[in-house]
Amino acid sequence: MVEIEGVLVGKFFFSGCTDAKLDDKNRFVLPQAMRLGLVEDGELGFSITLGLGGCLTIYRQKDVQKIVERFQSKQHMGKFQKFFTLFFSTLHQTTCDKIGRVVLPSVLKNLVGIQEEILIAGVLNKIEIWPKAAFDAHMKEALQEGGGLETMCEEAFSLLGEEDDGI
Repeated sequence: MVEIEGVLVGKFFFSGCTDAKLDDKNRFVLPQAMRLGLVEDGELGFSITLGLGGCLTIYRQKDVQKIVERFQSKQHMGKFQKFFTLFFSTLHQTTCDKIGRVVLPSVLKNLVGIQEEILIAGVLNKIEIWPKAAFDAHMKEALQEGGGLETMCEEAFSLLGEEDDGI
C-alpha cells in the first residue's frame, strides 16, 4: 500500500497525460499527482534521461539506484559501453521547485526535439515527456486502420498470461 495525500491506495503506478508548455527558462509544471508519486522517504527527487521512441523519461530515485546496482558489474563489458555512455551521460538528477516546475536540461530538450509544447504521460513506473507534435503523430498512427493498435493490444495483454481472471 502507498499513502498519497493521507489516503492509502494500492500499489502506485503512473497513468494519464497532460499538455504543458516550457517557459523561457526551459521549465514546465509537473502535475501534482505525478509529483506525489515521485516522493520517497519524504523527499521529492528524480532523474530525467532519454527514453524510447523519441521521448524523455523520468524515473524515481529508487528505480535509478536499482538500475545502477545491476549495471555496475557489467560496466567493463565492451558490448554495453555505447549504451552506458548514452544512458548515463544523459541521466540528470533533479527535483521540482516550490510550485512544481522542473527545469528541462537543454541537452535533453535538443536531443528529442522539444520546442515549447510537451505532453507528459504516466506509464507504469515512469513518466514520459514527449514533444507534443511527436506524441500526437504516434497516437494518430496507432489509431488509424492498420496502424498496429490491435496487434499491440493482443501482444501486451498476452503478457498477462493465459489465466481467465476476467481481464
